[in-house]
Amino acid sequence: MAQHPKQRGAPRFLVAERLGVRAGATLEVRLVDLSATGARIEHADPLTPGAVCTFQFPPTLGSLIISARVVHSMVFTNDEGGEGDRMARYQSGLFFVDVTADQQAVLAAILERLSPGSSTGESALRS
Repeated sequence: MAQHPKQRGAPRFLVAERLGVRAGATLEVRLVDLSATGARIEHADPLTPGAVCTFQFPPTLGSLIISARVVHSMVFTNDEGGEGDRMARYQSGLFFVDVTADQQAVLAAILERLSPGSSTGESALRS
């Protein structure tokens, strides 16, 4: 994984492999990048800026559930559907809110696992 240039107060790490996470109770998303303060996700349905959702990491990374506020959500691309229909894909920026010390520790461990040069980073993404 390549480190994304420092933005918004915390270094972010691009997630090179398709890594499924869950935002809210029913929205399946792909994690695009991650930092200690938030994440960028890709998904099929729009999210409302300002809304708070639950963000759940897969057990292979640390079984963390954390609250996040949607900072922005915009159309990223239009994919072609099965019958030639165009389907919008969205990217949204999330800011983690009300993070406890325990959650911060788990998040730090996840970031360590995903950081460049980590011996467990590649295996975590393949799990």
